[in-house]
Amino acid sequence: MRIALLIRPLQRWLAALLLLLAFLTAAPAAHATHLAAGDIQARTDPNNPRRIFFTLSLYVRVPGPDIAEEPTVIIFFGDGTSQQDIPFVSQTRAAPEYLLNVYKFEHIYNSTGAYTVGYASVNRPVGVLNMANSANESFYISTTVLINAFIQNTSPQLLAPAIDKGSVGQVFLHNPAAFDAEGDSLAYELQPSRRAGDPRVALATGNRLNPVPTTNFTFPNNLPGVDARQVAYSGPPVGVPGNGAIFSIDAFTGQVVWNAPAQVGTYNVAFVVKEYRRTPGRPTQPTLLSETIRDMQIIVRPPNNLRPLINVPPDVCVVANTPVPGGIITATDPDGNPVLLEAFTGLLPTPASFQQSTKGPPVARALFQWTPACSFIRRQPYQVLFKATDEPGGNISPLIDQRIWNITVVGPAPQNLQATPQGNNMRLDWDSYSCQNPGAQILIFRRENCFAFTPTTCQTGLPAGSGYVQIGSVGVGSRTFLDDNGGAGLTRGKTYSYRIYVRFAQPGGGESLASNEACVKVEGRSPRLTNVTVDRTDVAAGQITVRWNQPAPLSKFATPRGYRLYRATGLNPAAADFRKVYTTTNLRDTTFINTGLNTEANAYTYRLDFFSNSALAADSVERTQPASSVRLTATPNPLASTIGVSWVYNVPWDNSKRPSTVYRREPGGTFRPVGKATSTATGGTFVDDGRVLPLVKNRTYCYYVKTNGTYDIALPDSLINWSQEQCAPLRAVPCTPILTLEPTNCDSLASRLFDLPTTPTSGMRFTNSLRWTLSNLPTQDCSRDIVQYIIYFAPTAADELIELARVPGTQTTYEHTNLASAQGCYAIQAVDGNGAVSALSNKECKDNCLLFLMPNIFTPNGDSKNDTFRPKVFSPIERTVVKIYNRWGTKVYEGSQDPLINWNGGGTGEGNSNGKVSDGMYFYQAEVTFKDANRTTRTFKGWVQINR
Repeated sequence: MRIALLIRPLQRWLAALLLLLAFLTAAPAAHATHLAAGDIQARTDPNNPRRIFFTLSLYVRVPGPDIAEEPTVIIFFGDGTSQQDIPFVSQTRAAPEYLLNVYKFEHIYNSTGAYTVGYASVNRPVGVLNMANSANESFYISTTVLINAFIQNTSPQLLAPAIDKGSVGQVFLHNPAAFDAEGDSLAYELQPSRRAGDPRVALATGNRLNPVPTTNFTFPNNLPGVDARQVAYSGPPVGVPGNGAIFSIDAFTGQVVWNAPAQVGTYNVAFVVKEYRRTPGRPTQPTLLSETIRDMQIIVRPPNNLRPLINVPPDVCVVANTPVPGGIITATDPDGNPVLLEAFTGLLPTPASFQQSTKGPPVARALFQWTPACSFIRRQPYQVLFKATDEPGGNISPLIDQRIWNITVVGPAPQNLQATPQGNNMRLDWDSYSCQNPGAQILIFRRENCFAFTPTTCQTGLPAGSGYVQIGSVGVGSRTFLDDNGGAGLTRGKTYSYRIYVRFAQPGGGESLASNEACVKVEGRSPRLTNVTVDRTDVAAGQITVRWNQPAPLSKFATPRGYRLYRATGLNPAAADFRKVYTTTNLRDTTFINTGLNTEANAYTYRLDFFSNSALAADSVERTQPASSVRLTATPNPLASTIGVSWVYNVPWDNSKRPSTVYRREPGGTFRPVGKATSTATGGTFVDDGRVLPLVKNRTYCYYVKTNGTYDIALPDSLINWSQEQCAPLRAVPCTPILTLEPTNCDSLASRLFDLPTTPTSGMRFTNSLRWTLSNLPTQDCSRDIVQYIIYFAPTAADELIELARVPGTQTTYEHTNLASAQGCYAIQAVDGNGAVSALSNKECKDNCLLFLMPNIFTPNGDSKNDTFRPKVFSPIERTVVKIYNRWGTKVYEGSQDPLINWNGGGTGEGNSNGKVSDGMYFYQAEVTFKDANRTTRTFKGWVQINR
């Protein structure tokens, strides 16, 4: 029984080996050696998000009848499965010597996630110049798809052929003419052409491809030994004649520019098209939906022709249901040849049209026409690639010019917006919207006072800084909205401006133009809070007087009518924190004295509701904006012999137009003004330096502030409000500490490196020791009644000190432990019994030592003892670049990922097949960047013995 159990795995292994050998020895006639270009596109099944439909496009060179045409393909689905013998569904002539094979297949994935679907075939054409021995390099392309239960998607279609031609000394252009049906954002990036070995091997070894760049790949502008230079080109990018050649792709348009080829021949390059979408749950971070890799071929011919020049209209915005303006495309040829004009876009052949009327010379002309329906509204522009190809005749190679035309389709503006006051509310009405796309929303905006604005066709929504605030949204089928200001009602006497526009649903998104303005004044006057002033400061018997103005005209408010006053503690309370403190039905009663408050410890905020009977409700409410009492803080600065006074508030009126006055109580009990200060929208500050009334140490001084506000500076109203009283003692300043930071003796450590213990895998840990004393500064009578010390730390001398710890005033030492680096700077402050803080002590810094020791032997035998080559003792290290050579000078290993090296004896270059170097002596060179203040780099060299 035991023997049988041992034999079964062996039998399975032998079976796999025989299968692999059968693949490798199969006749190669059916495997193409002429694959020039291709890409894979994907589409989600709308009824099953885990079912994906794929389309593979391959460009096959066919110089003769005996060349295989890749009749079937093998596809690897990225989930450990594959499919063989997929036939092409169509075969068309892409160029005189190229066929375009199209293959269609599908796959159902078992779970969500990102999967890379790959295709590889043996081999590429002979003689591709920008890689080594292309005939032995496999051809590889892929597309990565995201399987998500909530996302339906079609990867971008690459409509332009993946075979293109250029000429020596002429700018080469290519654009894939990517079209995304859902309007997702596309980004482009160059990549090396890749190889993935023999797909038959992947079939027998796990159904997984492992692509890597083709051998010695270089982009076409950097061929070794070829002095390629730019020529004049209007761009982008603008050519700089005489500079080194460039090969680039525009990240947003996908335009490939090679300025300029210098050698006749065949080239292959790849680029990736990344597709992004803002999805629910990630509104600010776009989701990567797909990555499509196209590998394309470029054939460069001798310079016997000049490139034509194409002219396309400027990028344009068009309102849905109106024709795209200015669709005339022209081209001229410097050699006077006829020019073929072509258009590539998913809009053709319908709903758009493109027709060439003349090839020239002198001018080739064509017309692009399109009237986009509402369903084409989206955020991203539609890109139409126009291509001009000259027709020189004979054996002269044609050349091209091409340009992208961006057409952005926007929604029409909602029509006939009207605003009608209803009491202190506003009813909005508009015409039925003409583009009722599913999921679209009408957004409603309001601002105070009228705002003249006429948008351009490309200016959707409302401009930033216009002052409009969104107050609501309704479905696109709605035609009315009631603005009651969140239940508080609008302020009578103010003029309000309204505009609306439409935001369309994802994935396309997009917006409409803004509607006409509806600007209306709400007649009358709303009640407003005018005063919240502290009459008495006390912990239990504090008093605040609240005042407000009457609404007008009184005759328009039906009974029952009156006021409800609410109060909450603090400057910015939540709506749920307000409690009713007063109710009256006498509209002339506009004052309330609130007693029994703790005005010493708290600020208080009030809100007034005016209620009355109306046609809309028996209890229509107008709610004022909240207003708080003024909260004062006094902070002594004994070192400067001053007291700083600051105050804050949250009020609907403006306290910044008139100065606030600061009062201080004298020893006799009388408050006298000591200065004025300009307040802001939220508060103000003042420093009492004793110039008006002298300040004396070891006395307590009490203050209050009087603010002077207004709703309208043109009006004579002066809204006087008093803060609570706040007292502060001006005492002696604490003495300044003197700090000592124990240094590290680097020389002593360096002299006994061999005796120190082995550094732990997680790295050395350090401790910095601090001690301090109190000086007699800044004054001889400075306070030594210290209750607390504040310790500050900064990683380097250039960094800002931040608080590290606080220790009792009886403690004058501190250990900063478990540090990954000894580098750092410290300072101390003392806090006395009155809460006063001393000046900052001296700032003391230390740095890491530069210590590094490598062993001369290690034993990578898997016994978990001395298995890797790593520093025995080291300082904190930023980066280590290590190179290992054998006795004959062959480099067997190089690494920079691990600052501690941790080489396990693996390597190449000795003819071995097990990935391990032989036992023996090896020379190492380690370039070490330390984590000291200067990021010092030093090189360490030596020999190490490997024994297994």
